[in-house]
Amino acid sequence: MPPSSQAVAEAAAFRSFANGYLREIDPGIRVRHALADAPPAPCVEWNLRSRRLAIRAEIRSPSLCGAHGFGRLWTRHLHEPRWRPVAPMRALQELLGEAYSRADAGSGETARERELELLGRVLDSYRETARLLDLTGRAEGGDEAAETDFIAAERALVFGHWLHPTPKSRQGLTTWQARAYAPEEGGTFRLAVFAAEAGLVRHDSAVSRSAPDLALDLIGADAGRLGLRAGETALPMHPLQAEALMLEPAIAALVEAGRLRPLGAFGPRFTATSSLRTVYAAGRPWMAKFSLPVTLTNSLRVNRLAELKAGVAMARLLARNGFGARHPNFRILTDPAYLTLHDPGRAEGEESGFETVLRENPFRAGAARGVATLAALTAEPLPGRPSRLEALLRRLCPDGPAGRAQAARTWFGLYLDCMLEPVVALYDAHGIALEAHQQNALLDLASGWPQRGFYRDNQGFYLSEAARPRLLRDAPETGSIASLYFADGEIRRRLAYYLVVNQIFSVIARMGHDGLAREETLLDDLGHRLEAMARRLTGAGRAFARSVLDGPTLCTKANLRVRLCDRDELASGDGTGNYIDMPNPFAGRAVRDEAGRALAS
Repeated sequence: MPPSSQAVAEAAAFRSFANGYLREIDPGIRVRHALADAPPAPCVEWNLRSRRLAIRAEIRSPSLCGAHGFGRLWTRHLHEPRWRPVAPMRALQELLGEAYSRADAGSGETARERELELLGRVLDSYRETARLLDLTGRAEGGDEAAETDFIAAERALVFGHWLHPTPKSRQGLTTWQARAYAPEEGGTFRLAVFAAEAGLVRHDSAVSRSAPDLALDLIGADAGRLGLRAGETALPMHPLQAEALMLEPAIAALVEAGRLRPLGAFGPRFTATSSLRTVYAAGRPWMAKFSLPVTLTNSLRVNRLAELKAGVAMARLLARNGFGARHPNFRILTDPAYLTLHDPGRAEGEESGFETVLRENPFRAGAARGVATLAALTAEPLPGRPSRLEALLRRLCPDGPAGRAQAARTWFGLYLDCMLEPVVALYDAHGIALEAHQQNALLDLASGWPQRGFYRDNQGFYLSEAARPRLLRDAPETGSIASLYFADGEIRRRLAYYLVVNQIFSVIARMGHDGLAREETLLDDLGHRLEAMARRLTGAGRAFARSVLDGPTLCTKANLRVRLCDRDELASGDGTGNYIDMPNPFAGRAVRDEAGRALAS
């Protein structure tokens, strides 16, 4: 009998929390657990001093560089020899309590308040996962992973972030709202449109048409029915945000004064992408990214004015530096326009909630076929089904494990061509690094094989201080945008996390978990590619490749520690405190290579 949705969701909650605990709090010790009715099982054991407990977790599917898959769990009091089975959620609660005793998360009532807040978020995430599993269980069967398109992949993240303590927690979004506005249920909706006095609207565009004109493209044929008056500008809004804005006293005052008019719902039906707040309609030339009154994972999802300006500045910069023409197998989806309402009662640089980003949409008509985010390809599969990546490779190579292992290595090499090579080349040649984590990275897999990579997100650019003079020549406005320029040492750290640890390691781990290829082999393939890049490149890209290969540690995101402190990572300055170090899986490989070179000489 297959496990229930609740049991699967509970195990998933433990898996994501425990992997974060391993990486950020305590790596534990490796042991083997012997049972009378089963062979010894490899396990990790944690001693929870504040709880006077030990927890032992069976490692059913280990990973050298990604998340482990866990099986059975046991616990015992430290003064007792006997191990007893324990439910995943109970074990998670004990780990959570121990994490608070070790982390710098405040003291006394403050720490207890944060602990209860996080426990509530964990339970919210568990319930949402179970609900989504029930929905997918009732959906029609079939191998949806073998054939996919852009929006189908965006809707596929049932378990959420692979290394986050609350991957599906959505504070501020009810179940009935999720049916329309969350990606997993495929709901559709029309945008709510406001007519605003043009003098209140702030906007910019890096293309030949103004942002207000581009916004009308979202509304399409309905634009002629808006009934705009002379001197008014249309502001399309996400319906959730529109409802929240109408409850703001300052906005209500503008409506009362006739300077802002809610017009109702217009235009085609949009649907959410995996980020929830970026919405997509197949026939529209633009996607739109809105602020939402919803807290997802670590953050309230608010568009900052600096991010809006960065999107336009980077669109101009990328258009001028010619990078796209030299790397046709990689495309950065630009956010070339924005518009927002200036609330006269707020300071000029303060957000009003109307901040809207317009993102180019190349995934129209047939161009959407075969495009998938890396997060969907590498996600934990639903019970009884293969992962999207495994289904894809089985379709490409149905001849058995040996041929499939070689096909997996070929696929991995083509993927590095589309993702690793151009991202590092952009940094090397232009001093521009991308926050290329697995949800911001997409692949064109129309043929089954990686043909082209895509990157999205105006929050994720890091400009090199060393390259500042030439970057300012092409885009002077970048100099006045907060948190856009960084020292190269910090860029190398963050690029190592987003591109390598979060994205590439997730592909390696997924192939390992699925039995498609050995992780050791793929790590060696990646290492050889980085070695070749270090020899070929001469600038910042070479230093980055060497730092990944030679450093004893790699940077990783401290998702659990951020949650322990109840910190909004998007509102925490330059974000430096959101990262920690983890052991570098290349460290052992570097030692072996050095030993091999010494023997050869």
